[in-house]
Amino acid sequence: MTRSLNVFLAREPICFAEKTVVIKTEQDFFVKRNPSSSSAEPRVPSCNPTACGLRILHTLFLTPCCDAWGFAVRCLFMLSTIYYGWWVVLACFTINLYVGGIIFFSFTAFFQPIQQEFGWSYTQISIATSLRGLEMGIFAPIVGFLADRFGSRKLLLGGSVIIGIGLLILSFTQSLLMFYLCFLFIALGAGGCTSVVTLTAVAVWFRKNVGLAMGIMASGFGAGGLIVPLVVFLIDACGWRLTLVILGVGMWLLGIPLSLIVRDRPEQIGLSPEGAVAGSSTTSQGGLGPRREEFVGLIKTRSFLCLNAAETVRMMAVTAVVIHMMPYLSSLGIPRAASGAVAAALPLVSIAGRFGFGWWGDRLDKRIVMAITFFMMSAGAFVFCYVHSTGVLVLFLLLFAPGFGGSMVLRGAILQEYFGTASFGKMIGIVMGSASIGGIIGPTLAGWAFDTLGSYTLVWYGLCGISGAAIFLIMKMKPAVSPSGSVLN
Repeated sequence: MTRSLNVFLAREPICFAEKTVVIKTEQDFFVKRNPSSSSAEPRVPSCNPTACGLRILHTLFLTPCCDAWGFAVRCLFMLSTIYYGWWVVLACFTINLYVGGIIFFSFTAFFQPIQQEFGWSYTQISIATSLRGLEMGIFAPIVGFLADRFGSRKLLLGGSVIIGIGLLILSFTQSLLMFYLCFLFIALGAGGCTSVVTLTAVAVWFRKNVGLAMGIMASGFGAGGLIVPLVVFLIDACGWRLTLVILGVGMWLLGIPLSLIVRDRPEQIGLSPEGAVAGSSTTSQGGLGPRREEFVGLIKTRSFLCLNAAETVRMMAVTAVVIHMMPYLSSLGIPRAASGAVAAALPLVSIAGRFGFGWWGDRLDKRIVMAITFFMMSAGAFVFCYVHSTGVLVLFLLLFAPGFGGSMVLRGAILQEYFGTASFGKMIGIVMGSASIGGIIGPTLAGWAFDTLGSYTLVWYGLCGISGAAIFLIMKMKPAVSPSGSVLN
């Protein structure tokens, strides 16, 4: 305020000569100056205290407020010119960030506190994570059909409510059976908030930049790693039960408003998919799916079967590494705080792969780009066997994290390009259902290996081999639907 007053007094002398309108009263204050009237003789006005006060108030308060209002209006105009599909991407990004952070990446922080309180084995606790993975398993195809039938918006809203309730109930766990039932309930809600629904919500809005849009949206899942240190802090400060209550309430406060932003199809608000040619089949499909015989034909193609098998391998590797990362690093003597930081860094580093490989997928052959991501995952799993120094741990993060992040984005991009969007929800649901097989096997096998052998090394070697073998499945895929929307033989 002092600076504004000094500038005002330097530029706007009140009691000195002016070649413009002389201010004597409050009415004169609001009369605009006339710079062209230079013929008037300079006059020295009397210093009217009221006029001076009004002048100062105008300069210090009214003018900045008007400037701020004008800036806000300009910002709103600029925001109104943004294609609405990007707002859908932003909403799904945020939902993925929170759900991925509290349900997927942060569970590794609950492992030791729960094991210490109840004395359960790592295998028993790992089974719960497998049950949580049912949102990508038994529920995934069902959710896919529901997304095509009722739209993503309703599923996101219902899923947010159910997850919040599930986390609250989980905080009162007293037995292993109750522990499992709570995870089943959370899996039901997560099915409405995670990949199947958010991928469907984004896929129908984009054509040209579908890889980039899915990359941004999927980066929210990777950014969920930011929540891991917060969860670790809350568990250490408040206990794991109160932490679950806090996370459940947060799910309601974030998920419910954001789900209302999502629109199921651009046609609902008079828009066309981004990058679609007017009058083409991509703009005229609306919510109509292909005939039943065409859909059955699509899911029987070799390309679709190869995609399902590759996704099964990917989830086997990702879930095993993510769930058992902190126990594995702790078994090597790495402090809990440091292993928690690594667990948080894994999804954050994967954001580079989600953005980068999503962008490249829009410009290059998606199969080749996806094959590169699987090679990086294979190499990362191999390096993970030899984590005995910071340098090796960094190398693991730089290989495995971008690899699994990019493959997640390309899965949906390939599905949209090779099979169309008319039944995208159903097909991504089936793919996620197949992936859940790997999601169940991966962490359970890793937990069994540690309980039996006292080491995770053989598991990481095995994941390295099958991730590399999945590259051959990826290269066998080819489009099953032509650009016009007809099914290819």
